[in-house]
Amino acid sequence: MMKTKTLPILLIGFSLLAGCVSPATSAPPTQSQFVTATSTFVTTGTPVALTLTPGAFTATPVLTSTPPGTPITCTDPQMTALIDSLKSAVLTSDGTLLSSIVAPQRGLDVAYFRDGNVINYRPDQARFLFETTFEVNWGVEPGSGAEKIGSFHDVVVPELVKAFNQPYTLHFNELKHGGATYELEWPYQGDFYSVYFPGTEANGFLDWHTWAVGVECVNNTPNVYALMPFFWEP
Repeated sequence: MMKTKTLPILLIGFSLLAGCVSPATSAPPTQSQFVTATSTFVTTGTPVALTLTPGAFTATPVLTSTPPGTPITCTDPQMTALIDSLKSAVLTSDGTLLSSIVAPQRGLDVAYFRDGNVINYRPDQARFLFETTFEVNWGVEPGSGAEKIGSFHDVVVPELVKAFNQPYTLHFNELKHGGATYELEWPYQGDFYSVYFPGTEANGFLDWHTWAVGVECVNNTPNVYALMPFFWEP
């Protein structure tokens, strides 16, 4: 009789023990842990160091926000110098420089597709974007419908390098393009520059591309708050 009573008690004990240890085996946080639909960047978790995970979060593809900075003008030489700093950071993989120009309050929104996922990086996280291999889902690729998954270094940087290594023109608050099958729209209420490459005649100018760079001034210091590409889509 003693042995038959002991077995159920042991089984109950094992069940309780399993319930206690199960959280330790749960999946690590992903980019969807920190979700926001507005520019207030209210998160549902505590971001951690980028060396482990980027602490980034996805946002809705279309954002409308009023930047906390002061209005700027397209003639402000600080703004063109800011684009030059972004270019230098990209071409030399200088995370320290990139971190120094990221908007301190709102961080840097990065998109790989105009209607894809938006990943936000704080200035301290931006410092490691040229090094980290942490992968995120950038959204669905036009044409193929395949999801684009990869790190900022492997996915975004090569396109930015190509954009800054080709002849381009800057256009203030204008989404300059070479012809599109969709309506171009800047999904923020803040200022921006278009880094525009017109394409090549050999490709019928369909290889045009534009990187829109959101810019603002905070305490008389120019910053970048968003990066979003536009290109010809089938």
